[in-house]
Parts: sequence; C-alpha cells; structure tokens
Amino acid sequence: MVDLPEKFLNRMRTVVGEGYEEFVKSYNRPPERAIRVNTLKISVEQFKSISPFPLEQVPWEPCGFYTPYEGLGRTPCHAAGLYYVQEPSAMSAAPKLNAGEGERVLDLCSAPGGKGTRLACGMNGKGILFLNEINFSRAGILSSNVERMGIGNAVVTCAPSEKLAAELEGYFDKILVDAPCSGEGMFKKEQSAIPEWSEENVKMCAERQKSILESAYKLLSGGGRLVYSTCTFAPEEDELQVDNFIKPHPDCTLLSTEKLMPHEIRGEGHFVAVIQKGEGEKRDCKLLSPKVSDKKLLDEYRAWEKDNLKITFSNLHTVGTTLYSLPDGMPKISVQTLRAGVRLGEFLKGRFEPCHSLAMYLNKEQAECIELDEKCAINYLKGLTFDAQGKGWKLALYKGYPLGWLKVAGGTAKNKLPKGLRITN
Repeated sequence: MVDLPEKFLNRMRTVVGEGYEEFVKSYNRPPERAIRVNTLKISVEQFKSISPFPLEQVPWEPCGFYTPYEGLGRTPCHAAGLYYVQEPSAMSAAPKLNAGEGERVLDLCSAPGGKGTRLACGMNGKGILFLNEINFSRAGILSSNVERMGIGNAVVTCAPSEKLAAELEGYFDKILVDAPCSGEGMFKKEQSAIPEWSEENVKMCAERQKSILESAYKLLSGGGRLVYSTCTFAPEEDELQVDNFIKPHPDCTLLSTEKLMPHEIRGEGHFVAVIQKGEGEKRDCKLLSPKVSDKKLLDEYRAWEKDNLKITFSNLHTVGTTLYSLPDGMPKISVQTLRAGVRLGEFLKGRFEPCHSLAMYLNKEQAECIELDEKCAINYLKGLTFDAQGKGWKLALYKGYPLGWLKVAGGTAKNKLPKGLRITN
C-alpha cells in the first residue's frame, strides 16, 4: 500500500465521492506497464508481428499497448525507436490535439517527450514541431528521445514560455500544454513525489500553470486548438484552472474535459481539456536562411553523401562544426535551441563523421545496411565489434530497422553507437 498524505486523502474523499474506497484500494495494485508504437517507423500491425513481448490494447490510444514485460527499455526494438515506453493514462492527451501534416505545432512543456513524439506521428514528417522544455537537463533527455524516434521536423528548445511567446506570438496552429503539476496522479508510479506534496505546492503549481497558459494563448494563432493536461487530481490545477483561463478569454471555447481516475481504468490519474480559440490572425515569422559556413565543408559532405547515402538532404546549415538539415519553414529565433531537424554529422579534422541522429532518421532503403540477428543486435548495443564484409559506412539493422552506424574496414565492423546509449550486462 502506498503511504499517502492524510490531507491529500481527506481532500480526495470530497473530490472522488462515492468511489473513494475503490480509489484508495487502487493503490494496492502495481503500476501498469505500457508502450506506444512509433508509427513514423513501423505500423501497429507490423509491430505486432515482431513484438518481443505480449501486447494488450490501451482503450484510448490505438497505438498504445499494455505489456507485463519488465525490460522495455533494453530491447533492440526500443533502441531502434520502434516504440516509446509511456504510462497508459499519459497517452490520452496528445491524440486530442489532432496534430496533422503541414501544421505548426508546439508542445510547450515537452520533456521527456512521450506526448511530443506522439504529435510527431500525427504530422508524419510534414510541418514543423516545436518541443520546448525549460529545464536544460530534461531538454537533453527530450532531444535524445526525438533522435531515437527518428523525427526529422522537430525543433527542441529550452526557454521560458513567456520568452517563446515574445518571439513566436500567434505562430502555432496547435499547442499542447502538459503542465508541470503537483503530480498527485502519479503517486503510485513515482512514490518519491509523495513527500514533496502539500497544499501550498498545489497552489504554487496552479499559479505557474496560469502563467504558462497565458503564454500558450499568445503563441496560439486565431482558430487554433489548445490541449491542456496534468497528472494531478487537484481541481485548482484542473477544472478550476481551465475555468479561470476561459473567463478572461471570451474568444476561447472549452470543447471537452476528461479525468482519468486510477480506480476506474488501468492507469494512473490524468486530466485533459480541449480548448478552441476563436478565428483571428495567424502570424508568420522571419525565416532562418540555411547556410553552410564554408564551401569546402559543403563539398566534403556532398561527396560523403554521394558515396554512402541513397537520399539527398536539403536545407543544410552549420552550427560550429555540426551540420543539420533544417525543417522546411524554420523560423529565425534567438531562444536556446538543442536540435533543429536532422543532425547529419560533424566535420572533424578534414573529414565528415555522420551522427547517430542521421542513422535513426534513415530507413533501410536509404543507405547500405547489415542485418543483425538478435544476438548480434544485443552485442551491437553493448558496443562490441564483429566480422563483416565490405567497406565504408553501413547501417546496423535489426528486423529491418536501424540501430546505428557501423564502419567496415579490413573485415571488421567498427561499432559507432554512442557510448552513452550502450547497454551493460
């Protein structure tokens, strides 16, 4: 049994009402494990045919599945970006934004990336997706997940919401605000959050959410859609927060609310509200002009691309020694940006070295590949080398999906998986 604060339980007795006893009993059940299939790389049906563990459908997410398997983050399928490990209730918010191809979409509080990477699936690589996180270390985790999932039209930023609003006011068609909250809905899954809970913390979170929602309103274009979500039960952070947002913004309409409760579903607590902004102005921004700092670098990359890839990248742009392929329509911004589009590689000592990001974006038709069986794939993820024929850069594949780069020479495939991504044991 999870040891819940007495003041929290007293308040929940009022919030839940008749179902209170069942609500308390739900904390005797273990948290659910679930994954969401990354449809940018593989269809749901294809994943079902190769899944290394049993799957059971999550009712509110067609790409989501419960599974009892414990090692979800250590499989070759996970390393290949074929799925994202996500709490099932947390899967309820992103589909309600209905992000589509060609749109400008923002996930304002994005780390670690479960909801934002789901938005990317709806956009199917078309349009531009901003994923923002104010905490730099968490933004790094977000960027790593964007890389693993092979998202090529994302921009990962690290900025306060009000600073982003000052630069991109009225720019976005759709915005998701998965607001930082008191985390009451995740007490069973993340018991370390329980000692931090207090009524004062709930009030502090509510004030912070109010400020973030004001920024989201400025960022949203006329006629745009806003989805607000939390993983808490507190009315001040949920229903009352939404009511207090709608009142001073008469051009906004509340379309729906939903509250997932752990005694009623197989999942933790979650709240989702869908808000429509009235028709109005949609603003454009000055675009960033892609530029490679030195023509010799451009020639060097194009020569490498011709020798090693079966695809040609556009919108090439250098930041220091790093080469990117920027998303179409990339706006010029001054906020801290960790990633924009596909990070192609680095220019090091007169040569071009491809990045892991490029390997994860590509498919097996776009480069020379070496297919690995499960044993070899596990060894690859451990950083080991092995015998291989041929020469040059190759994609290491598992069941037809890239795990990363190999560089083959002299009958040996040198492992190019970044050390920080390697598994132990």
